Amino acid sequence: MSFNALVENVRTCSTEEKEELKFLLERALIEERRDEIKENGRRSMEELKRGKLKFSISISELKKSLAS
Repeated sequence: MSFNALVENVRTCSTEEKEELKFLLERALIEERRDEIKENGRRSMEELKRGKLKFSISISELKKSLAS
């Protein structure tokens, strides 16, 4: 089904069905974002273990690391 067809189908839904769809989409987006954060955390831990992740409280060091 194309995106346009999906949109047209949603437009024919009842208000209650649209509300349920909105709820489901919001939850799906939250789960996707949560998975993304989890994956970023996993990769960061791997980099830390390999010594590639560095921590610093120095603003100048942070600027240098972001510039490179």
